[in-house]
Amino acid sequence: MSQPNYANITKVHYGIDIGGTKIEIGIFTPELDMIESWRVSTPTENYHELLFTICDLISMADKKTGKKGSIGIGMPGIIDNANKVKSANVSCATGKCISDDLKNIIGRDIAIANDCRLFSLSESHDGAGHKQDVVYGAIIGTGAGGGLCLNGKLLSTVNNIAGEYGHVAASGMLLERYNLPVHQCGCGLTGCIESYIAGPGLGWLYQFFGADNESTTEFVTQLRCNNPIAIKTFQCYMDLLGSAFASLVLSYDPNVIVVGGGLSKIDEIIAALPQAIDQHLFNGIGSPSIKRAAFGDSSGVRGAGILGKQYAVA
Repeated sequence: MSQPNYANITKVHYGIDIGGTKIEIGIFTPELDMIESWRVSTPTENYHELLFTICDLISMADKKTGKKGSIGIGMPGIIDNANKVKSANVSCATGKCISDDLKNIIGRDIAIANDCRLFSLSESHDGAGHKQDVVYGAIIGTGAGGGLCLNGKLLSTVNNIAGEYGHVAASGMLLERYNLPVHQCGCGLTGCIESYIAGPGLGWLYQFFGADNESTTEFVTQLRCNNPIAIKTFQCYMDLLGSAFASLVLSYDPNVIVVGGGLSKIDEIIAALPQAIDQHLFNGIGSPSIKRAAFGDSSGVRGAGILGKQYAVA
């Protein structure tokens, strides 16, 4: 494969997506087209090793491009208003101001945000939420999280948690309707909706209703075969998911909800979601447009690149 020619590109933007197992860096043009990307393993236990791994990626990108690109970083967890991180997936960064520490090492400004929020930012720019004023991006995968974009920019709030729908309490009415126990969530709260609607939650529901395992893959197969246990699981799951998304509609009134993550690839969920939301809204209010993410797994690193570009010109 031939190497990209950066000679005719005036500026570049770097997006860095820090995950629990891999760190990806992408190099973007001013028009936000990704030129190239690569990944390395994430050091999750040693903070200094994490910092220097990221610095090495930036240094390599500088050498490739012959430029010093703007830098945006996305990672799982909460980045508070003091830029301190709280992340179960990258535990060594918890309590640290990773953007400030990186700036002190490389001498350049760095913008950082939650990876789910950057998913929303990416989809607001030429994605499924393009040219929409209010875009909510919802991830339903290993976890459940999201973010809100207004006019192409992330909503800035005191704690940077606007749209963190996964840790809102599940509907007591629905827990009672389906005789579900109240779960302890890994965040420290009790009864969070994430425990029921994220991938592990769907698997748990499948077994709770009588399956002999928690495989979401088998659940989908059995659903398409009209298996009674899978159908009952699906009805309960969509009721819970519809309730959660209805609260987003009532809170933010978005033009579009863009759905990403592993469970968004299940066609039945996307098809049933509008009606599931409508059941939890009062008369006269309907669900917004529901769309599957345009950029899929690339939205995280792309959103980070957009954040870096916006931060550089702010």
